[in-house]
Amino acid sequence: MIPRSSYLPLGDVELHVTEWGDRDAPALVMWHGLARTGRDFDEIARAMADRYFVICPDTIGRGLSSWSDNPQRDYTLENYARLAGDMLDTYHKAHALWLGTSLGGQIGMTFAAIAPDRLRGLVINDIGPVVPDAALDRIVTYSADLPVFERVRAAEQWLREVYLPFGPAADAFWTRMAETSVRRRDDGKLTLHYDPRIIPVFDDNRATMDLWSIYDGIRVPTHVLRGLTSDLLTAEIAQAMATRGPRPEITVFDDAGHAPSLARPEDARLMREILTRLDS
Repeated sequence: MIPRSSYLPLGDVELHVTEWGDRDAPALVMWHGLARTGRDFDEIARAMADRYFVICPDTIGRGLSSWSDNPQRDYTLENYARLAGDMLDTYHKAHALWLGTSLGGQIGMTFAAIAPDRLRGLVINDIGPVVPDAALDRIVTYSADLPVFERVRAAEQWLREVYLPFGPAADAFWTRMAETSVRRRDDGKLTLHYDPRIIPVFDDNRATMDLWSIYDGIRVPTHVLRGLTSDLLTAEIAQAMATRGPRPEITVFDDAGHAPSLARPEDARLMREILTRLDS
């Protein structure tokens, strides 16, 4: 199956969305992590498109979506959640299932809290209502300065090393990831395809990243995925999540850290089972 690109005019921004499947099918939103793009979900989106209309946006400031003229205002969880609602409105979808990796999970939590009637189920991939400072430091360190590459193959090697905690994935996954992660600079060299201003905003907003009050109010059926060696979603935070708010079941990936890529056929089978349970 070949994906489709749509460019949604949402107010003063243009949101790029990779679409999979029949638009009349039930909606499944897949939202990526901090400095990534919606193309990270290609493998699992393709596998799920026989049952769902799979919607994989590039968060504004990433991929082919527009960059903000006011990062402090726009690169926030509240604004991302607002855009998610506008996106669903554009597709005439009253509600959807949601799979969110890292930042995409935080956006899903925020959206579930402010628009609970719009989500039929929420899968949070390796993120919690709080993130340890050491993990935030690590993310800021590798994301703050955009790397520069002479060739796409060099970018692929960098991605393989930095995102090794994604867990086992086929070579085709990493090649595709490189192709969908880079852009040409004015000097002809390559760098990653995101607005570097997202990182200072992210770092400045650490004090507002405690989402326990939001999480405790979620009543949407929820499931949590965790990489065994994840430094973002620790075992202690995951255990607390299991006893609070939506009281989700938790699936642990023994061969991953932050965050499981969900790119293998067995991952798609697992996701089908989880979404079926949540949406029953």
